[in-house]
Amino acid sequence: MPTLQESGLEGYAAAAWFGVMAPAKTPRAIISRLAGELDGVMAEPEVRSRLTAAGLTPLRDSPEAFATAIRSESIQWQVILRDAAQGEP
Repeated sequence: MPTLQESGLEGYAAAAWFGVMAPAKTPRAIISRLAGELDGVMAEPEVRSRLTAAGLTPLRDSPEAFATAIRSESIQWQVILRDAAQGEP
């Protein structure tokens, strides 16, 4: 499969990531609790070690930063798909 650049779509990049999400309209208190629990898990040396051994880079963002990143990536992929469908580099 060709890369984005090889397909004529310059200036784009893609990376795999994993995240924890909750349903829309989940109460803020629950989101805060989940985020706090995840912070605790991600601070455990064994968890970080296992993630790193699997070739992953452990990273924790705030729920707001993660939501912003998802929105940004969604917009990027909408543009890529639209341009690809129109045959535009």
